[in-house]
Amino acid sequence: MHFLNSRSSMAHHPCFFSKDHSRYGRIHLPVAPSCNIQCVYCRRDHACPNENRPGVCSRTITPDEALTRLEIALAAMPYITVAGIAGPGDAFDDPELTLRTFELIRRAHSDIALCVSTNGLMIKEVIGDLQALDVRFVTVTINAIDPGIGALLYQRVQFGGKMLHGVEAAQLLIDRQMEAVALLKEKHFTVKINSVVVPGMNMHHILFLAKRLHRLGVDLMNLLPLIPLPATPMVNTAPPSTSQMKRLQMQAGRYVPQMRHCQRCRSDAVGKLNEDHMIRFEC
Repeated sequence: MHFLNSRSSMAHHPCFFSKDHSRYGRIHLPVAPSCNIQCVYCRRDHACPNENRPGVCSRTITPDEALTRLEIALAAMPYITVAGIAGPGDAFDDPELTLRTFELIRRAHSDIALCVSTNGLMIKEVIGDLQALDVRFVTVTINAIDPGIGALLYQRVQFGGKMLHGVEAAQLLIDRQMEAVALLKEKHFTVKINSVVVPGMNMHHILFLAKRLHRLGVDLMNLLPLIPLPATPMVNTAPPSTSQMKRLQMQAGRYVPQMRHCQRCRSDAVGKLNEDHMIRFEC
């Protein structure tokens, strides 16, 4: 079923448009439990009540629970204009969960914008489904376009029933990401690229990445400083300084517009970006 006549593509998106971030809200629906890659900086926690970072949520939920959660949130915060799926795993490691969630929401709410975040490995196969459901906003996390650098950032990639490592894994992921972004732009999606800045690994590489993204026609780039998490290889790596991040944003901004208001939200975040909201969800 196609929903392309909905008004969702005109909705205010507080992440993609800085002018909207203090007026409109979003809800992240944590329906994606698993991931097909492992990044050196990432730790997914499905029972985390108090950290504010990507990859964590209080618990994962089903598509039906996601719709109920959206209804509760809209009743409390009618300024929510976007429903998104941003983890805690990858939205397309088990694409049926993501697509079913979007289908349920689209049937109930033609005016809500739909948004999804992914590592890009498996999105190519579902671009047509996303179009049919009028999911217009896509964020892809891309940290490198050099497989030698990617091999430092990605511990493993699972694809086609095989577990890949090193340069082979990074090359496959990068190739799939570049192809996916090109296809998304060809199909007129609004595309944001998230890039985690890791000193000693890819910080010097960001400008080259921005130049490539410019050629692909990417709409927005979001540079995220490393969060050194316990139980990850990056626990003892110092994050980039504020001045280093501002300089990178300025340099990369010559090629791709930069997002500067990101709050590094949880996978179950709800409300405006500049506020913390706690809603009791019974579902």
